[in-house]
Amino acid sequence: MSRVIAVFNQAGGVGKTTVAQNLGYNLASRGHKTLLIDMDPQASLTAFMGINTRTLKLSVYNSLIAEDEGESPIALPIIGNLYSMDLCPANLNLAKAEQQLVLEELREFKLKDAIEPFLDIYEFIIIDCPPSLGILSVISLVAATHVLVPIQTQFKALMGTDLLLGTIKKVQKRLNKNLKLAGFLPTMYASSTAMDQQTLFDINEQLASIAQVFSPLPRATALAEATKALKPFGAFISNNKKGSNGTILKIFDEVSETMEKL
Repeated sequence: MSRVIAVFNQAGGVGKTTVAQNLGYNLASRGHKTLLIDMDPQASLTAFMGINTRTLKLSVYNSLIAEDEGESPIALPIIGNLYSMDLCPANLNLAKAEQQLVLEELREFKLKDAIEPFLDIYEFIIIDCPPSLGILSVISLVAATHVLVPIQTQFKALMGTDLLLGTIKKVQKRLNKNLKLAGFLPTMYASSTAMDQQTLFDINEQLASIAQVFSPLPRATALAEATKALKPFGAFISNNKKGSNGTILKIFDEVSETMEKL
């Protein structure tokens, strides 16, 4: 059974793209056929995978909006074998989709319909959602079987969780009754900071009864260096798995093991 996991938080800068890329890489490294879908008009995931977004002729936008002469939707354009994963890329064209989808019939199901032919091919499909509560996030949640929520260990990020959970609940009630929470992943955690420690405690206190709260992903220079090198973290530090690098790998193992059991 294919598991379609939306990495979702309406807040920006919480590490969604880093989580999506590295979770996908970890699952692929564990032998699972994995597809990444970039649903953010900023196309950070596409860029992080080493793809020049300016030269793309086709992106996920074309599957959501454009139609060929036969009036059939264009299949998801997929770039294969990127660090053992496949990628459906995005570019700035996706920014136009928000307005264009307003006039589309059954617009909430556009991505779900586009993904349908690939469910028998991939064990995991990871969707990197945009940092918004707009239609692109909604159609990502409609297409998903599960939601993974990265949440920065900052008080402001925790305060926004009610709005996030409210959006998920509305989608569950109206558009995707089978959508489930896969868990919360605290990110950018600085264990030496009292505020981060308190926020992590509050995240566990308030959210653990709703879904699993994973071990916190630390704030680490090596993660930023991997991003700059346009590589997944595991591929970037494959020859150096000691210290904090090993801790980060263990966290993605923890998340991957849970995703496998979904």
